[in-house]
Amino acid sequence: MERHINRRMATLAHSEIRAMTQACVQAKGLNMAQGVCDTPVPPVVLRAAADAMERGNNTYSRYDGLFELRQAVARKLAQYNGIAADPETDITISAGATGAFHCACLALLSPGDEVILFEPYYQYHISALLAVEAVPVMVKMGAPDWIFSSADVERAITPRTKAIIVNSPGNPSGKVFSRQELESLAAVAQQHDLFVFTDEIYEYFLYDDRRHASLASLPGMADRTITIGGYSKTFSITGWRIGYSIAAARWAQAIGAMNDLLYVCAPTPLQVGVAVGIQELPDMFYRDLARDYQRKRDRFCRALTQAGLSPSIPQGAYYVLADTSRLPGTTGKERAMFLLETIGLAGVPGEAFFSGPEGRKFIRFSYAKVDADIDDACKRIARLG
Repeated sequence: MERHINRRMATLAHSEIRAMTQACVQAKGLNMAQGVCDTPVPPVVLRAAADAMERGNNTYSRYDGLFELRQAVARKLAQYNGIAADPETDITISAGATGAFHCACLALLSPGDEVILFEPYYQYHISALLAVEAVPVMVKMGAPDWIFSSADVERAITPRTKAIIVNSPGNPSGKVFSRQELESLAAVAQQHDLFVFTDEIYEYFLYDDRRHASLASLPGMADRTITIGGYSKTFSITGWRIGYSIAAARWAQAIGAMNDLLYVCAPTPLQVGVAVGIQELPDMFYRDLARDYQRKRDRFCRALTQAGLSPSIPQGAYYVLADTSRLPGTTGKERAMFLLETIGLAGVPGEAFFSGPEGRKFIRFSYAKVDADIDDACKRIARLG
């Protein structure tokens, strides 16, 4: 019966993130593999969604989302990202940032199109490209600061190159692309007539006084950038699946058509909850978010360092790649299973984020956990001696 499976599925591996989560459940361990973000949801967001359900706001929204949410996103983009977006033509609310990215890939990429990614990469970006038969092309970044060479980007471009993916703040590395790096990529995109997908889902998780920069805000880039974002992480509502894409109207129309085909619309009352959260939560909420996660980062990275598992200190997001080469095993998977079996701590093998052998020495951990879980994780790691 395998001959009946679509040939594209042969290239899609089951996510190691999900696999380690399942292994953690079976081992009854502490899950730092998946960025489930089990911190509290802002009460105003919960109340607004519940009120919407009570009011009967439970039917389809427009395919591209409720106007009140599109309008709230447009205002936030203008104020925070420096992006001008028309809520009637440029914004598509989708089933999470992952859903928004997949719709954009379906709308804008053809089989054989080459797309440049930076390695370490987010595994789901690769999967979405393979699902539409696009060709991922890697540009390697070097630990611990995850620096890349503009010359390597130029060398990666061929006549079949269609786009570049920028994930900042990044999963799994925590890299935040500097404005200078974004400007260099903007110059490349304009010179070679490429468009850019930017995944900015972690835009509020910034450390050490860094500021977020959106590539679409740079001169000449608004019409060739598809900005992907959402509130799954910011509001700790990863299960709600509310994300968005921002694009020039001609592209947004095609992306919206794919969104309609795949999802019809994002969950309507949950859209209301997110819209109210954007409108009513003060700037202090976002400052406190970054401060609290920086503290989690510092505590967890300190424990990793003391245990001899050298971390590449994240600049943003809430993941850390730790060098676990001192642990028993020759692969990241073997070392990840060693940690799970000996101290009950789950992480993701580095091979999930690298195309070459260098991934073997890394394990990715997510510190999007309540403080009690961070304390527990630090105690478990200390047992490694």
